[in-house]
Amino acid sequence: MVRLRLASALVAFSLLAAAPAVAQVQQPAGSPAQREHVGALDFLDGEWRGTATTTMPGHTTVLTQTERVGSLLGGSVKLIEGGGYAADGSTQFNAFAVLSWDERAGKYLFRSYANGYTGEYPFERTENGFRWEMPAGPNAMIKYVAVVENGTWHEVGDYVAEGQPPRRFIELRLTRVGDTDWPGEGAVSPQ
Repeated sequence: MVRLRLASALVAFSLLAAAPAVAQVQQPAGSPAQREHVGALDFLDGEWRGTATTTMPGHTTVLTQTERVGSLLGGSVKLIEGGGYAADGSTQFNAFAVLSWDERAGKYLFRSYANGYTGEYPFERTENGFRWEMPAGPNAMIKYVAVVENGTWHEVGDYVAEGQPPRRFIELRLTRVGDTDWPGEGAVSPQ
């Protein structure tokens, strides 16, 4: 009787231990729906370079902006790395984002890391680009809208606060300069 219980326990343990491995074998690169939705943004893949113009009260700054975009996990996850560089080549801005598709919720998941902050923000693919937004204080949002066509990426960010007109604070104008073999070595050069 003890041997029978021990054998049953070993079989049950073996099945439980194998379940994660079986799940990985069945979908090692995400699900078809994840690959389809993330793949709909493959037009972003590549290396991009241009300018980022930031406008704050009293001054405007122009940086060399780079974006590097590529996919991992068989196309079920997209990675985006952005950098802003001053004329002397010093890094003034650096950001990283992970984009995926949540089948259960039926929406994109966009997790961004920048300026010491991280968060998951609403993201939507549009006909010729994308839009996303993030909170910017009480009753305020930053809304980004990007249009990507004919090898150019134009993105704007507007600060939108209750009771105030929207205020444009950033504008990116980028050109595709190459393909990305993600993950690569380092960020796109600012030169």
